[in-house]
Order: sequence, then structure tokens, then C-alpha cells
Amino acid sequence: MNGIRKTVAAATIAGSMLIGGVIGAAIYSMSVISASAATTAASPSPTTPSATTPFVSNETAAHEATESAAREAQENAGIRPTVP
Repeated sequence: MNGIRKTVAAATIAGSMLIGGVIGAAIYSMSVISASAATTAASPSPTTPSATTPFVSNETAAHEATESAAREAQENAGIRPTVP
């Protein structure tokens, strides 16, 4: 009788570990998918304008304060900026 109890206890422990592992993996995969979807939606891929799209300079005060002189010169000349 003692051997049967040990076998049942071992099977119960193994079964609970297996079920816990499956549940944990399912929860982990859902959180990874959610995180992946959130980061993908939050950061859209930048698009490169075509050669026929006219350049329009951003002349807001906040933008102008962070610009270098070389970039501002390119914008004033109507050239798409190539410097930061």
C-alpha cells in the first residue's frame, strides 16, 4: 500500500508540474504577443518621400530651436535636409 501511495503522489506532482508549465507558457506567450503588438503599433515605420514630393520646412519655434545652422540653410534654400 505504501508503494501505491508514493506512485500516486509522484504522478500527482508530475501532473501538476506539467499543467503549471503549460499554463505558464500560455501566459508568457500572450504577454510576448501583446508586447510585440504594442511596440509595432506605437512606432510606425518611417516613409521615404518620393522625388516628386515637394519639401515643406517645419518652421515652428520648438523645431527651429533644435536645428543646426547647416540644416536651416538647406531648408531656406528649399533643399531636403541631409544634415541633422
